[in-house]
Amino acid sequence: MFGDGTALEDVSFLTVAEVAGVMRVSKMTVYRMVHSGEISAVRVGRSFRVPAKAVREYLSGAYVGTD
Repeated sequence: MFGDGTALEDVSFLTVAEVAGVMRVSKMTVYRMVHSGEISAVRVGRSFRVPAKAVREYLSGAYVGTD
């Protein structure tokens, strides 16, 4: 269990390339976001894995409505 009550089997991770594809940005942009702390990630060896939940939270917080 994680601190927020999420079980390990309920967590899915995306590669930087997958996150870049979903967000339609470059991989370098995703790396900058990870290094700046804008989006959370886990380092596995020399690569990063981004929790799918972190991507959803980032995108929902970055949404600009047309109110």
